[in-house]
Amino acid sequence: MSVNQQPHVPPPYGQPQPGYQGYPQSAYGSQHAAGGYPAQYAPYNGPASAYQPGPPLQGPLRGAPGSGAPPVSAAQAFSQYGQGDVQNGPPPMSAPAQRPPMSQPYAPGAVNLSGPQPAYNQQFGAPPTSVQQMTNQMAGMQVGSAAPTSAGPGYAPPSMSQAPVSAPPTFTPASAAPSQLPSGQSVTQPPPQGYYGAPPPSQQSFPASAPPFSSAAPTQPSVPPQQVYSQAPPPSQPPFSTAPPRGPAQGYGGPPPPAQAGPPRGPPPTSQPAVFPGAPPPTSTMSQYPGPIPPHPPVSQPSAFPSGPPPTAASGFPPQGGAGGPLAQGPPLASQGPPISQANHVAQGPPPPHGMPPGPPTAGMAGPPPQPGMQGYPPQQNGAFGPMRGSQPGYSGPYPGQQNFGAPPSAPAPAPPGQKRLDPDSIPSPQVSDMPPVQKTRHRIDPDAIPSPIQVIEDDKANKGSDPFVTGVRGQAPPLVTTNFQVKDQGNASPRFIRCTAYNMPCTSDMAKQSQVPLAAVIKPLATLPPDEAPPYIVDHGESGPIRCNRCKAYMCPYMQFIEGGRRFQCGFCSCVTEVPPHYFQHLDHTGKRVDCYDRPELSLGSYEFLATVDYCKNNKPPQPPAFIFLIDVSYNAVKNGMVGIVCQELKTLLDYLPRENPDAESNVRVGFVTYNKVLHFYNVKGSLGQPQMMVVSDVADMFVPLLDGFLVNVSESRVVIESLLDQIPEMFADTRETETVFGPVIQAGLEALKAADCAGKLFVFHSSLPIAEAPGKLKNREDKKLVGTDKEKSLFQPQVSFYNNLAKECVAQGCCVDLFLFPNQYVDVATLGVVPTSTGGSIYKYTYFQAQADQERFLKDLRRDVEKQVGFDAVMRVRTSTGIRATDFFGSFYMSNTTDVELAGLDCDKTITVEFKHDDKLSEETGALMQCAVLYTSCSGQRRLRIHNMAVNCCAQLADLYRNCETDTIINFLAKSAYRSVLSNPTKTVRDSLVNQCAQILACYRKNCASPSSAGQLILPECMKLLPVYLNCVLKSDVLLPGADVSLDDRAYLRQLLSAMDVAESHVFFYPRLIPLQKLDVEGDGLPVAVRDSEERLSKGGVYLLETGLNLFLWVGANAQQELLQNIFGTPAFSQIDPNMTVLPVLDNPFSKRLREIIQSFRAQRSRYMKLMVVKQEDRLELIFKHFLVEDKNSCGGASYVDFLCHMHKEIRQLLS
Repeated sequence: MSVNQQPHVPPPYGQPQPGYQGYPQSAYGSQHAAGGYPAQYAPYNGPASAYQPGPPLQGPLRGAPGSGAPPVSAAQAFSQYGQGDVQNGPPPMSAPAQRPPMSQPYAPGAVNLSGPQPAYNQQFGAPPTSVQQMTNQMAGMQVGSAAPTSAGPGYAPPSMSQAPVSAPPTFTPASAAPSQLPSGQSVTQPPPQGYYGAPPPSQQSFPASAPPFSSAAPTQPSVPPQQVYSQAPPPSQPPFSTAPPRGPAQGYGGPPPPAQAGPPRGPPPTSQPAVFPGAPPPTSTMSQYPGPIPPHPPVSQPSAFPSGPPPTAASGFPPQGGAGGPLAQGPPLASQGPPISQANHVAQGPPPPHGMPPGPPTAGMAGPPPQPGMQGYPPQQNGAFGPMRGSQPGYSGPYPGQQNFGAPPSAPAPAPPGQKRLDPDSIPSPQVSDMPPVQKTRHRIDPDAIPSPIQVIEDDKANKGSDPFVTGVRGQAPPLVTTNFQVKDQGNASPRFIRCTAYNMPCTSDMAKQSQVPLAAVIKPLATLPPDEAPPYIVDHGESGPIRCNRCKAYMCPYMQFIEGGRRFQCGFCSCVTEVPPHYFQHLDHTGKRVDCYDRPELSLGSYEFLATVDYCKNNKPPQPPAFIFLIDVSYNAVKNGMVGIVCQELKTLLDYLPRENPDAESNVRVGFVTYNKVLHFYNVKGSLGQPQMMVVSDVADMFVPLLDGFLVNVSESRVVIESLLDQIPEMFADTRETETVFGPVIQAGLEALKAADCAGKLFVFHSSLPIAEAPGKLKNREDKKLVGTDKEKSLFQPQVSFYNNLAKECVAQGCCVDLFLFPNQYVDVATLGVVPTSTGGSIYKYTYFQAQADQERFLKDLRRDVEKQVGFDAVMRVRTSTGIRATDFFGSFYMSNTTDVELAGLDCDKTITVEFKHDDKLSEETGALMQCAVLYTSCSGQRRLRIHNMAVNCCAQLADLYRNCETDTIINFLAKSAYRSVLSNPTKTVRDSLVNQCAQILACYRKNCASPSSAGQLILPECMKLLPVYLNCVLKSDVLLPGADVSLDDRAYLRQLLSAMDVAESHVFFYPRLIPLQKLDVEGDGLPVAVRDSEERLSKGGVYLLETGLNLFLWVGANAQQELLQNIFGTPAFSQIDPNMTVLPVLDNPFSKRLREIIQSFRAQRSRYMKLMVVKQEDRLELIFKHFLVEDKNSCGGASYVDFLCHMHKEIRQLLS
């Protein structure tokens, strides 16, 4: 393309107008603005994969592309991309490609709103004459705020919360919400189809979509993609820009009310356009209406930091640095289209005046050099040039809430006193009395302009969901856990087994300390793989066992280097040279690889298993097959709530599903049964008996097993006797009056039975109440809500007595894993009862106020999965690393008797162990960092095995490389586990503060060392960490760290223990639930509608939404949901007739019902626990529980909204930087 072509000139002052983003503000969608001009284009919402103009919601049709500027029937949004329908992320890839930008000159002039339209070539000052100059001009551009203007129409002062035209991603006004429409305007637009996932205006207050930022390539290789937001927060409002609240008759982005159409236009203002952070201009001024804009993406837009590679010569021009904004880069070529991922800069500060002379922006100022004829004025503090503008009519003196952020002034600015820039706390916010009454409720950033989790998830699916993830390349970050992808193991473990917080490790400990990015791996050693991926191969080296390094004992893996013709190998971990045993010798090829490299899993794959020899077994003898013992509480509560009957009935079926390796063979697992209240009853179920025999042990202080032969039996040999026993137990205890229970002796009994049988195994304990009967491990009720929030709160998370810690240690030594099923009606002290399960690799399941009818399905599904799932016993895990780093800390459900060995009595396919690494030396960029996780365990068939997972990551000497290759979901998983463990020793407030501080340090380090220079009023986030604030806020608001009044201590202890062993996929949905708009469901396809963000503003009264938290499913039904939709789901067209107590959807004969039930089933299949369905009708009492999971909103117990927290985060970062 010709570098000298006439670029498109942005609206006056290079700044988008209030209708930016296509929000025809209050005139939303199909409504006309107050002045009667139709609002023509639908809101644009975030970059799309194939940008295409979407159909207008209503109103005059758009002219053909290239037909010049659109009619000025309404204020047009000016955006780097074409205006599309409301989008929630990129439209389908099949959308037509973006139209190449045209080169016709076009300069919007002032808009004559009352008379005829002026010619479009009217402009003030000569336009830049080359794309390069335009780029220069944009590079220094920021959106800032200054004193209000009295200028006439056409010099539209954009609201400060609107995005600048230049690439810096920006905040857009939040006033477009239908909920804020002036009275008399209603939104009744049918859902636009065709773009994925955009809820129609009638459904949600903001289009659920990503911010309209354009993320663009770093301008030099060392600057990772980043995200920038501008802000200047006054204390009484969310920092960052505040959207202008609407005036009584104001349609932002629409034409003015008729009364305003008269006054003549004044000369162009010499200072930069005004911005109204807290309130809009009074309705007597008419400075809010933009000129028309080009209907297609202008070619002259520089885009800030796409997530792609640095620009090459093909992009057009060399990057230009600029102080005020991010480094600008030439526009993408027409064929390229804007980058798919979200844009990353929300800038703030003035744009350049229209028609600037070319010239490089100076580093010291946020903005372009002054225009000729303006030389005499000092730069204002916000980076604008020219004389300070007089105050606006209707305002007394300087506008009180004005927020100015630009570079520090290079000369004293005649700013009004008391407005220190760069200090959010000293900026007064608009006095309530200054605002029209309607506006008092609304001044905040547009939530659509801040990073959207949904957008990031959708972008990742689009970019990484189609191709297999090949693990052969060292240090490449895998797709997100929310993306479906296939893995091809080519030498590094699959992300299903290991996910790292950073795939570029800092070379030195100083760098690691400076960045504060945690270096950790979340390891799930026995993870279940999808059907299209092969399970790890089993390698048998016979009598001699696996080949290992002589010094560090690392197992043979792809990182071992064979030397001397294959006779010796050098260890990749410790560099020691070891002889190759004769039976393992093989020649090398011309590259130095063994010729059998690809025939041996251990030389070519990241994950595999070795059969272990007797040297790896306890007492050097092969293990016995494991045993399962079922211990059932038969006290009054357990019998009364139906638990005993349900368990006994279910066990008859379950015995056919005991774990086995070969689906056709029968399981080797033996079983035993115990019932208990204050005493224990053992049962002899030997196959030769006609009837089971019961033996009672009442001496619970000194537990023993009264029978050996006949207690643990093979199911097939004793089936008749077992079934007879399971029929009799509910009858035997039907009339019990015993309310007290024991707990410690119950576990001791199971442990003794396993010791006597000399095998490992699992105890399934079904328990209902606080163990207050006289016995070891007796507990008292210590629930004290008054301690919550005090320094003593931590004691409530610690076990009451040390008995259970000692018992857990004995269980681990025997390989006795404990799974606990709790059915409490009141406090049972989960913090203490959970010690044994969480130390032995077991699980806790909790069914508070268990009711047979409502909770039976959930309990049985959990029990069935718990019994069936693959599990290893008597496991020991060790993580070895290459020289320079070592594993220093471990999180999960296990026991450690030394500093290196993680001991697990049981390890199942759902459990993760999280490992933190610290430097003990320098790492080198050439060799990278290696880790090998080896787990020695007994399989359910009784075979001793070693499972090996290898992982290599890169090392970097530049902080920018570290920030380019992190994984936010894994970082959040690690930070949450770390915080949840800290509550055992610190008050929750201290824990929350340290989390915020660490996050601020991570982002401040990035800002200081990696981001291009820019004003302090911008929040700049690394591309791969732009969701860190929203996810961290979810952790801070979680019930463990910030409980609501209705959250019991038991619930908090339960969630704390549950999270410790969660994998990244489960912690992701646990902290940021998935919210699916079912009214958009396509019953023909097999895809899901795109999720919407977790905020009440996104819910439409006319919709039905499915919310998944990982532990629960909620079906929220809007009060105005369509009758047809209700009929299809519930079988009744009336909202009032829906039964809020239903937990199972009716099976109806229509495609929608069938598809919805399939979706619910598939959600449940993805999680390790069965999610019970709860139907929540709008305005119903259950809605409070549902709203608790809308994590982007404020919550009832003081948790910040996402917008407020992002502002708080910015303030913290700026304090660190100053």
